[in-house]
Amino acid sequence: MAREQCVLAYSGGLDTSVILGWLMDEGYDVHCVYVDLGQPCEDRQAILEKAHKIGAKSARIADVREELCRDFAFPVMQWQAKYEGVYLLGTSIARPLISKVCLQVAREVGSNAYAHGATGKGNDQCRFQLAAEALDPNIRIIAPWRMEKFRNLFPGRTAMIEYCQQRDIPVKASISKPYSSDENCLHISYEAGKLEDLNVNGVDTVEFGMTTPPTQSPDVVEHITIDFEQGVPVRLNGQAKSPLEMVMDLNTLAGRNGVGLVDMVENRFVGMKSRGVYEAPGMTTLYTAHRVLEQLTIDRDLMHLRDRLAPEVAEMVYYGFWYVPKMDALLSFIREMQRPVTGTVALGLYKGNIFVDGRTSPNNLYDEAIATMEGGGSYNQTDAEGFLRIMGLPSRVQARANARRY
Repeated sequence: MAREQCVLAYSGGLDTSVILGWLMDEGYDVHCVYVDLGQPCEDRQAILEKAHKIGAKSARIADVREELCRDFAFPVMQWQAKYEGVYLLGTSIARPLISKVCLQVAREVGSNAYAHGATGKGNDQCRFQLAAEALDPNIRIIAPWRMEKFRNLFPGRTAMIEYCQQRDIPVKASISKPYSSDENCLHISYEAGKLEDLNVNGVDTVEFGMTTPPTQSPDVVEHITIDFEQGVPVRLNGQAKSPLEMVMDLNTLAGRNGVGLVDMVENRFVGMKSRGVYEAPGMTTLYTAHRVLEQLTIDRDLMHLRDRLAPEVAEMVYYGFWYVPKMDALLSFIREMQRPVTGTVALGLYKGNIFVDGRTSPNNLYDEAIATMEGGGSYNQTDAEGFLRIMGLPSRVQARANARRY
């Protein structure tokens, strides 16, 4: 009897290595997919070899770093979307792309089963599944951590290591970190362990992978320029950059100046609050530069409309609703809005701060002759008299009918 095929989103770590072996024990031929999002890893080839050693039917690497930056991170940045006003959604943005890649492989190998290692307590299970089912309504999701028989077999890390030893699955002997982390080229997130104590200082506790803490960063301002074309960052310090190069180079420049650290308590989609520490130096810098250029090139009513919708976009990304008609429409909206957002922004980076050195655009709506507070100019202040009489008409009518005490 032919074995059922299953695609596994595979990281090569302890959890997904155990899940790979367990899926095989359950009777599946497993196809491992390592989705390369720019996460640091000692040896990607060793990850594939490990998957084959365990017994994977196939194993491959899918490099989607450019796609992640170009088609996912940059549109979210153009929306200025921040979950609960703070979090730049670095982990959330990547999950729909992982599901898309895994389903592409599933289609290729003839599988209708997609497995992942996300827990039943977190957001990632939602993002993986909501994206996958939107792309293929017939896909069957296998989430072992939501299955009691799997949790009974592996109640803790010790049982997982013992399983690997019995199966001759290579695992690194390591001291448990005081927190867990998830990383890609956009950011690194840290949570759990010591960080569950809200009175522990996150910046002092975490050993950051991209960012020098502000107290240890240089004592001199570093000046940079970023050029945008229709809302897309295309040049850094005058040099053309691909989306991935832009993010990676800014991670280096802004990271060494302490930019982009966040410590927050957030509301997970599944209902609980959790504490997270995040670093996103490159994307934080792009958000700031992009907003500065929009201030020149986008009119008031359109800017305010976008800003009212931005929290909704952030929530959809955080929850995992990427492949839905509402998001399709919102992405079309932001592409249209970004047409005039072309120009150059000069920034100064200093100890976690971002200063604006200057900004220029061929589509500049700022007219110094109108805005000047000096005498003359092309704005006739007398015109404001009639404007305010009309704006105040409803209030005057209300005041006569319903007098307010004062």
